[in-house]
Parts: sequence; structure tokens; C-alpha cells
Amino acid sequence: MQLWFQENERGVSAQNIRWLARVFGCDDQTATAEWQVILSAALAAQKREKRAKQQRRSARDIAPKPLPAPLIAPDILPKPSEAPVQATREGRPEKRKFSLARASEALFSHGSPIDLPASVFAGAVGLGFLALIIGVHNVTYEYGGLDKQVGYWWAPNWTVLFLVLLPLFLGFIVETLLFWKREGRPLILSHCELTHQFKPWPEVVEKSKFTFWAVFLICTVFAGVIQWIGVRLEPLLSGKNDYATDWGTVALLRPDEISVKESIFFTALTYVYMSLCFYLLFVGLILLYKIINDCGKMLDRLDGESFQFPEDEKRRLRAAIMKCAYRCLLLVVLIATAMNLQDRYLASNGTTIVSWLLLDINAVTNLSDHTGSYLNVTLPNQFSSMIVILATLFVFVYGTVRLKFYADNKKLFSMMMTVLFILFAAYILVGSFVGWVMLMGCATILAAYALFDPEFDFILKKSSREKLNAS
Repeated sequence: MQLWFQENERGVSAQNIRWLARVFGCDDQTATAEWQVILSAALAAQKREKRAKQQRRSARDIAPKPLPAPLIAPDILPKPSEAPVQATREGRPEKRKFSLARASEALFSHGSPIDLPASVFAGAVGLGFLALIIGVHNVTYEYGGLDKQVGYWWAPNWTVLFLVLLPLFLGFIVETLLFWKREGRPLILSHCELTHQFKPWPEVVEKSKFTFWAVFLICTVFAGVIQWIGVRLEPLLSGKNDYATDWGTVALLRPDEISVKESIFFTALTYVYMSLCFYLLFVGLILLYKIINDCGKMLDRLDGESFQFPEDEKRRLRAAIMKCAYRCLLLVVLIATAMNLQDRYLASNGTTIVSWLLLDINAVTNLSDHTGSYLNVTLPNQFSSMIVILATLFVFVYGTVRLKFYADNKKLFSMMMTVLFILFAAYILVGSFVGWVMLMGCATILAAYALFDPEFDFILKKSSREKLNAS
């Protein structure tokens, strides 16, 4: 350290800054990253001040050398974990105003990475137990001389979606956000002398505060309250249901199983949970968009400076972010498929969702020539599922163009597009032709494998080894 602060032209290397940040941050990852940004900015300011003094001294022909500007002492700098406190006119500290953007981002980045996915999973488990207590977990009603199963546990858009798909989606977002804040962003800043030109990450998030509020109002007011009133409350109170009967409105046909008051209470609780979960989904998409945009701006700025950021590091950062966007898009299409699947089953003449799927498989294998029929009822999930897909697709396409991912990884990008095309086809063609179940099954297996191995390295390497052994 004594050599670092001597008056010389070498300065402090990026590796030594990282070691010093670990000392000041007590080996805490978050504090180390913030200290690294602070030290990089301080050293850049020191260099600028030193150059300015040298220019003034040469202009005035001053012989003695000026003393080097000292590095900012750790006790003078604010602690990274502490937010700046503003003072009021009376001298008392003023509390920081509530910010929905900061609070939403904190749900993803503070605490353990498993906290948010586990909370969503726990909420779904709680609703499942409540459905068991009320009695709508396994309930049927007479349809065409048969008992049609419309229980809560049999609905994939309320079980598979919130127990498996959405927690995985949130887990990938949390992992990528922590990677960007603790490793990706500090890595770029450590190689950049003009760190003052980049806004801190909290300011980057706060810049989109109106977007967070707009998404919150849409998810809670329109997708939550208004949809619950139109789809659940009004049919239960009036007794007229234009939608397909399910666990939320089966009280109109089976009052012996569940009363209307119990249905109103349970459906209100489920829609509150659903609206908050979909708000978290859209918040994850917003944060992913901010990461892509922030990474693109910082890499573009580095390209304009004299120091060139290593190309392998660029590709690593881009690939890590875009793999998350790809996995999220796969999960969102699977979520939309589960929603569309439930709607099509409720409008069909199948007795259970499993028998309805087997009916299509039997038709393909010539075991049965009957593929079922569909009622002319309103399907509310089709519009909402399409909105979620379009929003996620926009983030993925924007990241592909903004980070030039298609140019760096042409092979990986072509594989991604192939899997996405098959999965989109399976989502759109649910219940449209004989054999759609097999297409959906193959697409689901392919998407599940792509979540763990987007590059299909295991399959490709295995096939190449087999060819090599055969030759």
C-alpha cells in the first residue's frame, strides 16, 4: 500500500483495488462491491486533480513538486450500507420517502436468494390447504351425464404455475440481479477511469419509478380487483355465469359442497395472491430490462475509451444475462400454456384433465376416433397469457439486439430460437388438432432440458464422442 500511494505514474491496478475493497468491506460481497466503486472513483478523481495541478504548475513555471492528493480515508467516506440522510430545517434527520421501485428491487436483491421464490411457493401451498379445508380441492359437477372434475388441485394454472414455474422464474431473476450488482457491474467499473459518468444502481432503478407504479396498478386494480368482480363476484351474486364452471363458481351448481359466501372469500383471497405474484413477475421483467440496458450502455462507453475491456469478459457478461432472459421466456411460455390448457379443458367435455389429455393420445394411436368437443364460453386466461408472453418476448428481443447476442453466439442463438418456436407452437395449438398433446409434451420436455442446458452441450458432446469412437 505504501508503494501504491507514492508519487509515481503507475497508480493502483484493478486487482489491488479489489483486494483493498475486500479489506474495507470486511470480505462482505455487497460491501466489497460498493467499496470497489468508491475507491475507483476516488483514484480517478485523484488522477484528474494531479494532472490539473501539473498543468497549472507548468504554466506558472513552478519548480517544486506538489504533494500527491491523498486517497479518501475510509472514516470520511459514507458506509456503503447506509443511505444518505437529509436534514430538515429543525436539524432533525428526515426519513427517506417511500419508493415502490426501490422496495420492489429490494424484494429481489436483499436477504437470501431463495427468500422470494420460497415465499411464492409457501403462498401457493397455503391456498392449497385452504382449498382442502373449504372443500373445493376435489369437487365435481354433472356435465352431459358425467361428473366433471373442477377441483382447485386439478387446475394447472393454480398449482403447477405457482408451485413450480413462477418460483423458478423469480429464482433466475434473483440470481442474475445479484450477479450484476456484485460481480458484473463492479467488474466493468474497475476497468473504467470515468466511473463518475455512470449512475449508481439504485438511481438506475429509481429512474423507472413510474413504470413500477403503472405495472402495480394494472396488476392489482385491473387484473386483480376488476377481473375478480367480473369473473367471480358478479356470477356468484347474480347466479348467471357466462364463463366455464370451475372451482370458483361451482357453488352455483353444488351448494351442498361449498356456499356462495365461502366461494367469494376464497376467490378474493386467491385473486389477491395472483395479482401480487404477477406483479412480481413483471417487476422481474423490468429489472431484467434495466440490467440489459445498463450493461449495454456501460460496454458501449468502455468501447469509446482508450482502455479496451477484454472481449472474453464481454461475452461472459452478455451470455450470463441473455441466458437468464431465455430461461425466463421459456418459463413464461410454459406459464401461458398452463393457463391456456386450463381454459380449454373447462370448455371441453372431458371428465378430468388427465382423461382429456389421454383422449387426444388415444385418437392419435387409433385407439379411439373421438377427440372431444368444446363449449362456446368465454375464456379469460387467453388474453392475460398473451400479454405476459409479449412482455417477456420484448425483453428477450431487446436484449438480443442491445447486447448483440446474436453476433457473439450464433450457434446458441439458433438453438434458442428453435426451442422457442416449438414451444410457441405448442402454446398456440392447444386443443386445435388431433395429436396436440404429443406436441405439447415434446415441447415441454425440450424446454425443461433447455432450462438446465441452454447450449445442449451434454447432448452435442455425447454425439460427437460417439461419432469419434465410431470412426
